[in-house]
Amino acid sequence: MTHQNVVVGVDGSLVAVRALDQAADEAVRRAAGLHIVYAVADRDEAPPVLASAAARVRGRHPGLPVVISAVEGGAVETLVHEGAGAALTVVGTRGLGGITGRLAGSVSLRLAAQTRGPLLVVRDDCPRDRGTPAAERERGTHGGPPVLLGLEGDADADVAAYAFQEAERRGVALRVLHAAAHRHTTPEMPSPIPPAGSGRRHGDLDDRAEEAVPRFGVARLRERYPEISVDARTVRTSPARALVEATRESAVVVIGVHRRPGPLGRHLGPVAHTLLHRSHCPVLLVPVTG
Repeated sequence: MTHQNVVVGVDGSLVAVRALDQAADEAVRRAAGLHIVYAVADRDEAPPVLASAAARVRGRHPGLPVVISAVEGGAVETLVHEGAGAALTVVGTRGLGGITGRLAGSVSLRLAAQTRGPLLVVRDDCPRDRGTPAAERERGTHGGPPVLLGLEGDADADVAAYAFQEAERRGVALRVLHAAAHRHTTPEMPSPIPPAGSGRRHGDLDDRAEEAVPRFGVARLRERYPEISVDARTVRTSPARALVEATRESAVVVIGVHRRPGPLGRHLGPVAHTLLHRSHCPVLLVPVTG
């Protein structure tokens, strides 16, 4: 057992229970402890919710170390603080909406824009039991839904490495999806002179360069993780749309968080924002530094 914890925010709601179950599974995968956090205005409200959460986890994972905390304050600030240095922070969110109960509002969006470590967002409308640790051990290697990696380019090397580690923890394959921007081309008028083909060759070179992005970006990681089956491909459509569709058959989607400064502070890019609202599987956001 390591000294690291998986941190999960609870509030007594159904979606928080889903997040709690997922967080416990993640702690088992990482050989870490589980830290259950309840952000409240009054600590006296917390004992029943925390006791119920701890009992549920211990019933499902008897050997898993569990710590419970009631913290006075807002959910986002509490989870950012408690999750500092954690192996993973887990939070639940409702489909096409915000967090229920004490985690009201766009907590997942605000937390993703502020947290300094990996964040797993579990939606209440995602299918259950896509891959528990027990099921993974029973299936053996590569027996379940793959880990999906949304890759922007070679700059996301740390994100790609994390996705490989996630696939290794789950014993499943890795699917790498690089969504290249659609390039509009104006049809050429027919000419009696045979074309030199330079424009087409340039287009072919561009196509091959874009196709090579996911393969080149994971080449070294393939050598480091030879047991991981990797399917890398480029899709010519919007990144968000392609990833959302691919999440239908994935255990979890891993993306880098490129935070953008704005008038109200840092915020997420359109791909992360769309996945948090539309993904068909849990979303694992890895902060990108620099």
